[in-house]
Order: sequence, then structure tokens, then C-alpha cells
Amino acid sequence: MDRTLKALSLILSYPTGEHQEAMPEIGAVFSADQRLSPATRDALRALTEGLGQGDLYDLQESYVMLFDRSRTLSLNLFEHVHGESRDRGGAMVSLIETYRTGGFEPATSELPDHLPVLLEFLSTRPPAEVQEILADAAHIFDTLDTRLVRRESAYASAFAALSQLAGAQADAEAVAGMLALPDDDPTDLTALDAVWEETEVTFGPDPNAGCPQVRDMLATMDRPLTPAPAPSQAAE
Repeated sequence: MDRTLKALSLILSYPTGEHQEAMPEIGAVFSADQRLSPATRDALRALTEGLGQGDLYDLQESYVMLFDRSRTLSLNLFEHVHGESRDRGGAMVSLIETYRTGGFEPATSELPDHLPVLLEFLSTRPPAEVQEILADAAHIFDTLDTRLVRRESAYASAFAALSQLAGAQADAEAVAGMLALPDDDPTDLTALDAVWEETEVTFGPDPNAGCPQVRDMLATMDRPLTPAPAPSQAAE
């Protein structure tokens, strides 16, 4: 299992109390991964510390404003590729089949192209397959990184990490084209209402069941993620 991808899946999921408790272990995973540049590891450490120590309500509000109310920062990857075209539905079905072929059934109400879901799946796949899929999305990661840097968001470090793990140069023309689109305003409630009036497509469990994905991922994370304490210190 690629624990860095698992950890990135968790920090890009909706913040919960369980997240906060796991942040020291998640931060240790990033610190130990030499595939990431020192600057990115430092930035990820700052992100995990902020997620672990911040007020949970503020963290959740910030997450929603960034990723749920801003389509240009959407974590649903096909949003950036297909928008609302019919091609998106076909791509979604294909992705579901990829998951099933790999023996993966997401325990979440999120769409299959939701980045944390994809990263959870990739954390179980062979390195060559992982790199190929990440490389295909490298232009999206670079674009989201740039947009988040503009907003001075610590989440930018997660996309810098994904770009480095992809191990491929993003298509500069594709990045430029995406960045040419204006940032949407997450405080524009009229525009937001228009988005939610579109027909909702759901894949998976009951959409009213909350977010079990985080709980399931935490339960299956490899342990220990940090060095085990000396016998005299282990007092559980």
C-alpha cells in the first residue's frame, strides 16, 4: 500500500474529528517520503498541523468554501475534463468498472471521480499504474495548485505533492487553458443555487449517510505510521 496516497486522500477529505486525531501520523507519512521535495514536505507538515490543531468548524467551513462552492477548485476530476457534457457520464461508468475490476468498492456517497476516492483506490495499485493515472491528471493538479496558491491556501501543498508523485511534466497548454477560466466566487449564492438545481447523479451508498469514507480509510491505514515508542513509554 502506498501510504502517501492514502494520507493525501485523507487530508483532501472533509475534515472531521477523526481526521484531527490522525494528523500526527499522517504528517509522519509525508515527512518520510523522499519522493517529495523538502519544500513540499515542509508545506505538508504545516497543512497537517493546521488541520490537526485548528477549530473544526472553521476547518469545515473553509473546506466547503474552497472545494464544494468553487467549481474551478472542484475535487471531482471529470468536472475539469468534461464539465456537464454527456461524456462525463460515460467516463464515470468506465471509472466505476476500473474500481470493480480492481476489487475496490468505495464506501462513500461521493462520485467516483472525487479525488480522495481515486487516491484511496490508487493507494492499493501497482506503482506503474499509479504513475500513469496521476500523469494523466497532472495538468489538473498543477492548475489546482496554482489556484490554491493564489488564494493562499495551505491545501496547495497536497497538489504539489501529487504533481511530484505523477513524475511527469504537465501539458503547459492544457494548464494555461484551465487557468484562463476566471475563478468563481464561492460567496455568489445565486450561482451556487444554479449548480445545485442541475440533476444530481449518485453512485454508491445512500447519499444521506454522511461521510463513512474517512472512518473506513482510517480503520485500514497501515500502522505504525510513526516509529513505535520504547517499551517503557508504551502505555496504552
